Amino acid sequence: MKYAIILMDGAADEPIADLDNRTILEAAELPAVDWISRNGKLGMVHTVPEGFYPGSDVALMSVLGYAPQEYYTGRAPLEAAAMNLPVTEKDTIFRCNLVTIADGVLEDYSAGHIDSTQAAQLIETLNEKLGSEQVTFYPGVSYRHILVIRDSELEFPTTAPHDIMGQSIEKHLPRGGKAKRINQLMADAAGVLAEHEVNQVRRDLQENPASNIWLWGQGKKPTMKSFQQRFGLSGSVITAVDLVRGLGKLMNLTVEEVEGATGYLDTNYAGKGQRAIDVLKEKDFVFVHIEAPDEAGHNGMIDEKIKACEQVDGHIAAPLLEFLQGQSEPWRIAVLPDHPTPVRLRTHVREPVPFCMAGYEIRSNHQLPYSETNGVQAGNEIERGHEWMEYFLKG
Repeated sequence: MKYAIILMDGAADEPIADLDNRTILEAAELPAVDWISRNGKLGMVHTVPEGFYPGSDVALMSVLGYAPQEYYTGRAPLEAAAMNLPVTEKDTIFRCNLVTIADGVLEDYSAGHIDSTQAAQLIETLNEKLGSEQVTFYPGVSYRHILVIRDSELEFPTTAPHDIMGQSIEKHLPRGGKAKRINQLMADAAGVLAEHEVNQVRRDLQENPASNIWLWGQGKKPTMKSFQQRFGLSGSVITAVDLVRGLGKLMNLTVEEVEGATGYLDTNYAGKGQRAIDVLKEKDFVFVHIEAPDEAGHNGMIDEKIKACEQVDGHIAAPLLEFLQGQSEPWRIAVLPDHPTPVRLRTHVREPVPFCMAGYEIRSNHQLPYSETNGVQAGNEIERGHEWMEYFLKG
């Protein structure tokens, strides 16, 4: 058997007045995904367990077949795993965003989607000025970086910066005695970043400066069973996002790199589609993650979110489906988001998401095109998200 999963991050949405009260998925032209939906099973899956924040970390862990209640320790540790950072079970690992804050308001969670070269210069300077034997900054990709505080217990609520765009940061800063250290570190970082030449250039070019760091998503190093142990399959993940790379590595799935894959709207969709085909020539399983719909949702971009979904359909779903249909081996293919990211709200919500799957011994249940409304109408609902993978592989 060959198995392919296409994960359109944040693609699910709500009816939008400017689209004649259609959702993004209903407005987009998705012939390949609609074929999978019409010729296979359609339904809804709850990817975020009760009591968990609806982040991609939790939702993706569920989709990949791992119960967050058992395996989840925080978002940042997953990204640290992707970067092969030298951390121990005693360390606290934070996600460190480069952000733009002006007059106490978080204006941009990504500092204008700062490029990785400029970002690395800023993070290296922060490490020189504020780092120590116990505190280390590690550069990542674009605005996404990691802070490790050795041998520490720092458990308190933190807020994802993409959830508070346009809001005052004051009420979202970490609270409590142990949080004072983190708040001071963020304040000290702002002083370092204010005078940095990278930000001087960005201001001259009228680009958003990386004025601050925002620390969130902290946790400890997790331990997870391999995907082979869980499901008896070898496979790969294809992504441009460290969160998914980290999950793949912790599950002992091969992480495939694709030139031009950015984790944004300009990603190399066709390259991801071709790499998925190449993987399935050698292995049983491929998981293709595309961040672009989620980024469009966070930025409130209706047309760009539609276009991102259409690019996934044309450059990933269509060629993958054509390849599988030409194989002598049996196969299955599935498409779903991890969570909704409505363009109106510009953040994640915990509602269930539509899935569709087709292939070997999967009989069509409703012959409906892919959408949130049709997913509900199909009446095929999976309450515990981590059971969806077993359903796809063996149901």
